[in-house]
Amino acid sequence: MICKRNRKGYLYLYDGTIIEGCGFGSQGYNFGEVVFTTSMNGYPEALTDPSYKGQILIITHPLVGNYGVPKMKVMDNNIIDNFESEKIQVEGLIVSEETEPRKWNSYMSLHEWLSDQGIPGLSDVDTRFLVKKIRDQGVVPGIISSGVELSELKKYNYDSIDFTDLTSPKEIILHKGKIDKNIVVIDCGVKHGILKGIYESFYYNIIRVPCKSNANEIMKFNPGGIVFSNGPGNPNLLNKLIDTYNAISEYKIPILGICLGHQIGTLALGGKVKKMKYGHRAINKPVIDLTTEKSYITTHNHGYAILSIKDLPNNVKPWFIDPDDKIIEGWISEEKKILSVQFHPEARPGPLDTTWIFEKFKKMVE
Repeated sequence: MICKRNRKGYLYLYDGTIIEGCGFGSQGYNFGEVVFTTSMNGYPEALTDPSYKGQILIITHPLVGNYGVPKMKVMDNNIIDNFESEKIQVEGLIVSEETEPRKWNSYMSLHEWLSDQGIPGLSDVDTRFLVKKIRDQGVVPGIISSGVELSELKKYNYDSIDFTDLTSPKEIILHKGKIDKNIVVIDCGVKHGILKGIYESFYYNIIRVPCKSNANEIMKFNPGGIVFSNGPGNPNLLNKLIDTYNAISEYKIPILGICLGHQIGTLALGGKVKKMKYGHRAINKPVIDLTTEKSYITTHNHGYAILSIKDLPNNVKPWFIDPDDKIIEGWISEEKKILSVQFHPEARPGPLDTTWIFEKFKKMVE
């Protein structure tokens, strides 16, 4: 194989499969759970999404890197406008073909960005083969290497690691608003698109607290509403966060749960969240609003879910369902004033079909 950077790369899967390709990005190797997204655009947002921590991402679109990487744009209140966090979160990137940028606002190439942040990339591989393998067998742990050959594979169990320790802030972060009221975000790895969606709906102060904060620490901010954010990993490991959710829900303060926050709310109220075979990761997933029978196209990034209606908590009303596999994508508790969605209403990147959920949450708060 002839590689344009004169560097071979490899993907070692724990079922014994070895894929040879061309290395790019940073030279070295990383462990991760190998997953795929069918998104055709938005790799700057995807690679910086904290929900991908601990995972090696395959992008199924054949050409990746065409529009390069823009310079980070930060709003006056320190919310990032064009990335989902301050750094790349994936453990590695796999593409069919890594391309050079051809766009006016490209600040650096995909290769340069990954190199700068210590993330290995692998190109010139048959991503269709890998995606079919994952769809048939389910996600699998693996090691991605760029310019390095490995003689042995170390044990890696994605489901047993609490990745929120790596994505949650260690201290409280304030995003100052125009209105002197507070929305508290329990930050397990929040996407800045969510922060922007909240801010542009409320213009309140947004107070981000660490994922492991308790109810007393949260309530001292006198929140008008509370958001349990997205984040990486297995929600069934997060017992302290589940206890916090239970305690907060007793105050009857409006709660919005998104992605991991949706899963934590489900577990807190007595439902079940299980691992999916290969997850939902894309910007074109349909959901149906069961209260109106309307269909929306939404952005997803999750490997765990409420797999069926029987796994819902008691005393909640199913809200959204995926028409393809019947995954429960949202529920409502009118008694406890909770809105809970598995998908991403901020849709960055993706369609803006469900940004109205932030406005619905605002009406609850007001």
